[in-house]
Amino acid sequence: MIIIPVKEGESIDRALKRYKRKYEKTGVVKELRNRQKFTKPSVVKREQRLKAIYVQQLRQAEENI
Repeated sequence: MIIIPVKEGESIDRALKRYKRKYEKTGVVKELRNRQKFTKPSVVKREQRLKAIYVQQLRQAEENI
């Protein structure tokens, strides 16, 4: 359960924004979407590998700048 202490004088909008940010960081919605359909383990590994390659290319490009 996510608990957001609202500080004195803090607006509800700001507290709601903090709540939404914390909720998104927990990954609940992302996990729910992943569980709605079955993905073969080979496809999952392929996606992870492609993502790792992409991130590595970004880091190398950043170093070369």
